[in-house]
Amino acid sequence: MKKISLALLLILFTSLSLFAQTLQEINLTDAVTGKVINIQSQVKGNGLVLVFHSVACPFAKMYEARMIALRSKYQNQGFTFILVNPEVSGNDADKTVLRSYIDDSGMKMPYLIDENQVLSKHFKITKIPEVILITPGSEGTIISYRGALDNNPQAESAVSEKYLDRAMDSILKRESPLPSQVRAVGCNVRTF
Repeated sequence: MKKISLALLLILFTSLSLFAQTLQEINLTDAVTGKVINIQSQVKGNGLVLVFHSVACPFAKMYEARMIALRSKYQNQGFTFILVNPEVSGNDADKTVLRSYIDDSGMKMPYLIDENQVLSKHFKITKIPEVILITPGSEGTIISYRGALDNNPQAESAVSEKYLDRAMDSILKRESPLPSQVRAVGCNVRTF
């Protein structure tokens, strides 16, 4: 009986691991250009900043100016910035909305459609906006920071802790960001 139970457990773990996707296998469509982008290929230079975003979330809109400022400050220092929307489909109407958003907001970065929430589930994203900072490491990619951009989503003038800035500055100094995780505040990600 123990051998059968052990065999069943082994089969279960093997089959579950087959369904887990690696970052290398995740490809999402950019609503702006229509190109398919492999997430792993974007982890270069000093790192990739993924901002999980939705045009329907008021918290995301409150962070727009700060996201533009972050991109302007750090893009030329080897960081790539990408918005990811886990709440839209890949249909033409949704792509048009996202394309218009990028044009009107001045965000000027790829806006990926996470239609089946593959990337969101991979990183266990629960809030919008939530940030993942992925850096290249000697043994593959590393999540160097995840969570909130700063400590005040509602009032930029009242921000006293700039978590993502601090994390990217640490990476530039070849140090590990501290804290490496801060709870994100915002809209709940609608799961499908």
